[in-house]
Amino acid sequence: MARPDKVATVKELTARFSDSDAVVLTEYRGLSVSALKELRRSLGDEATYAVTKNTLTQRAAKDAGIDGLDDKLVGPTAVAFINGDVATVAKGLRDFAKANPLLVLKGGVMDGRVLGAEDVTKLADLESREVLLAKLAGAMKASMSNAAALFAAPLTEAVRTFAALQAAAEENPELIGGAGTPAAEAPAAQEQQDSPAAAEEPAAE
Repeated sequence: MARPDKVATVKELTARFSDSDAVVLTEYRGLSVSALKELRRSLGDEATYAVTKNTLTQRAAKDAGIDGLDDKLVGPTAVAFINGDVATVAKGLRDFAKANPLLVLKGGVMDGRVLGAEDVTKLADLESREVLLAKLAGAMKASMSNAAALFAAPLTEAVRTFAALQAAAEENPELIGGAGTPAAEAPAAQEQQDSPAAAEEPAAE
């Protein structure tokens, strides 16, 4: 019969596996208590770093629907449950491991997919959420500026053209009004020629 404390631990770990944005498994063999505290502080509020028992972690992972971690749960294991920027936490773990070789990245889980140690390193190479959002905002701002210029350009050209025509018309009214006068009189003359009265009038001798 399972002990109540183990059941509670498995339940808690299962919930963390299910609720986390990503999970990174590490081996901390040889790290001092002070070093582990320093690592936890460096991860901040983005992740919870906990030392776990492999058998309980295996059971919790399976209860959360995750398979394929058994070969990674060997030796002293501590798990980083990430609830935040995955790239930032992965960078923190990688940088700490470089400064403290006793910390070994073993792999993890993200979006239900099991990751190897190389995958975790690739995550660490990604840009942080803040950087990506800043780039996205910059791209959107540039696009909006380009769109505004695109819409404003035809209007500006139209205003300039109208102003040029107006100035030319003031100097030479025939460009607009004068040119249309004969055309306006033409229908009247044609109508007079086509009228019955004009047809019956005798020709002058």
